[in-house]
Amino acid sequence: MWKLKLSQGNEPRIKSVNNYIGRQYWEFDPDLGKPEERAEVEKARNQFTNNRFQTKQSSDLLMRFQFARENSSAEMKLPPAKVNVSKRERTVSDEMVRTTLRRSLRFYSSLQAQDGFWPGDYGGPLFLLPGLVIGLFVSGALEIILPSEHGQEIRRYLYNHQNKDGGWGLHIEGESTMFSTALSYVTLRLLGERKDIGGDGAIEKARNWILNHGGLTFIPSWGKMWLSVLGIYEWSGNNPLLPELWLLPYFSPIHPGRMWCHSRMVYLPMSYLYGKKFVGPITSLVLSLRRELYTLPYHQIDWNQARNQCAKEDLYYPHPMIQNILWYCLQKVGEPALTKWPFSKLRKKALDIVMQHIHYEDENTHYICLGPVSKVLNMVCCWVEDPNSEAYKYHLSRIKDYLWIAEDGMKMQGYNGSQLWDVAFSIQAILATDLVEEYGSMLKKAHNFIKNTQVKENSGDGLNLWYRHISKGGWGFSTPDNDWIVSDCTSEGLKAALLLSTMPSEIVDVKVKPERLYEAVNVILSLQNNSGGFASYELTRSYAWLEMLNPAELFRDIMIDYQYVECTSAAIQGLKLFKKLYPNYKNKEIEACIGKAINFIQGIQLHDGSWYGSWGVCFVYGTWFGIKGLVAGDRTYHNCYSIRRACDFLLSKQLDSGGWGESYLSSQKQDYTNLEGNKSHLVTTAWAMLALIDCEQAERDPMPLHRAAMVLLNSQLENGDFPQQEIIGVFNKNCMINYSAYRNIFPIWALGEYLNRVLLAPNKSKKYQKKQIL
Repeated sequence: MWKLKLSQGNEPRIKSVNNYIGRQYWEFDPDLGKPEERAEVEKARNQFTNNRFQTKQSSDLLMRFQFARENSSAEMKLPPAKVNVSKRERTVSDEMVRTTLRRSLRFYSSLQAQDGFWPGDYGGPLFLLPGLVIGLFVSGALEIILPSEHGQEIRRYLYNHQNKDGGWGLHIEGESTMFSTALSYVTLRLLGERKDIGGDGAIEKARNWILNHGGLTFIPSWGKMWLSVLGIYEWSGNNPLLPELWLLPYFSPIHPGRMWCHSRMVYLPMSYLYGKKFVGPITSLVLSLRRELYTLPYHQIDWNQARNQCAKEDLYYPHPMIQNILWYCLQKVGEPALTKWPFSKLRKKALDIVMQHIHYEDENTHYICLGPVSKVLNMVCCWVEDPNSEAYKYHLSRIKDYLWIAEDGMKMQGYNGSQLWDVAFSIQAILATDLVEEYGSMLKKAHNFIKNTQVKENSGDGLNLWYRHISKGGWGFSTPDNDWIVSDCTSEGLKAALLLSTMPSEIVDVKVKPERLYEAVNVILSLQNNSGGFASYELTRSYAWLEMLNPAELFRDIMIDYQYVECTSAAIQGLKLFKKLYPNYKNKEIEACIGKAINFIQGIQLHDGSWYGSWGVCFVYGTWFGIKGLVAGDRTYHNCYSIRRACDFLLSKQLDSGGWGESYLSSQKQDYTNLEGNKSHLVTTAWAMLALIDCEQAERDPMPLHRAAMVLLNSQLENGDFPQQEIIGVFNKNCMINYSAYRNIFPIWALGEYLNRVLLAPNKSKKYQKKQIL
């Protein structure tokens, strides 16, 4: 059986700045588990497979089974808070809500690690695992790092998420794309599946999908790069990824150091592999794949024509004409010149500089790297530079940090977890219930996690040389070993620390020192742009027109670090609370920062009153942040037109069921779209409730809140958990990702606010204090 290991790292070539606190990874133990426990796991796997086309999200059951075994004394004893529903009448009392919250918190406490965080699945994208398998295959470590047990679970995962038409989507709920279908097919073949009978015909079905859509030449640019490394596509069929860009002066708007850090750290190793034209060993399997996946014999393919070919299913961001002209010139003139003397000296110098940046990134992130794509690419580059290098071996030891096991199989996560982000939200949710005395132990552990994950030092010396922003005092998305701080994570971490600082030490333990809070404030202030808005990791360093050069057909808004309502709102909230508790520290700077940020949020509000959410699905998520930011900035429904418009928007999207249910298609199409069948979503409903409560909807008409609360109350499971529903996270508009803890955090948060600010609010009539008949 598989076992989840937490906050451990007593292994060769593993280093940590906080004694591995927050680390999560799975290991296989052939001797683990009683027969009935193994049967329980197999039952969950079979149920998922049998229902995979109806329910595409796993429920993290393997982790829940393990925690249930380890925390059997915490079994739910409270009776369920059932809400009696009839056609004419619905009744809910504050005691029902309170009981539901107690059951929710007791269950959620059973999922908390001793170090204070909540482990969980951060998967969803389907293009991550193939890069890892290809990288390990070309470097000869595939069977060492992913032995048979891993291979079995990876195959399970890929088959479970294959669409009915034989293809795979960009993410687990997406329509089939050439990118994920081709890479998933190749991955299965590298893991030993046969081309004729693999997966009971699933392999053949996938191959037919690829060939029916034009073959591998129609894979988008990221796929072309990976397949060139593997040796089943030619580098001449790629548009140039010039490492020489790193030799440009920094004042150039197209210098890579000005790009959004995720793009910068992905195209950094890509440029190295392109500059080297690296190709892995040409084995019989590689030669077979060349024959399997093209509509023409391999030697007859026109690679120059293939450079700009892309399947229509993948073409989310078509190349503008100016980009195609640029690629043509670079391919015909630039690249040939740079491979010949004397310009070839520039290539060598550029490749040396690129590897220096790769090593800097690896060492400062303890070989976790910023994300899974750059991690695997950096690993391959280290192997290409020196197959016996310590850097490559260090990389291998950190692969498990990205792998996660659930009933649907083994997946690669979009980060090494979402630990800090979930903890910061969880603290606010628990506090909202006003049941702190009963569940203070959860807060104490979470508080210690907040303290142990604040970044204590900047990322080495010479930040400007490596194009890094200051990080001392900030918080990252996952753990400090990742080393990259994020603006909204820092703001939410600060807010959580400040909220807990107002509570008795016997409940929350030793509080964060003021000096550490000052450091967090300094980081937040340093991240505000001239517009007043906040981007994600760094300041916005270049211009929006740079997006015309976005070479990734699959994603939008990747070239620069854009400014977001979520990040800006979080900064306002954190700074406002800090200013209240520490009025003498940088008061004028904070006040000016908040004022500019409020203006930014109001300025980007859409015509229908919503805000576009860039990190969650979608308009409801963005509108929740927009309202929270404005309310934190002392705006109200009565004195702020923006808030009134936002409330009208949310109320207009409430469903007949009383809930809200927004599809990921909203993010993709940038147009509000309900879930199929106008289904409610618990997390979306909770976001809408929180937003409406913040802008005092209960004072005007509490009915929408009562109806929404009923949806949450009726949805709780018998054990106090909430069901996993459709995918709710997003990045770059087109790829979705799972936040597995949201199903618990936000219903708890919304019901807590509903109980204490609606049902039990002071000066409300007895009718609304005790019972509400709808």
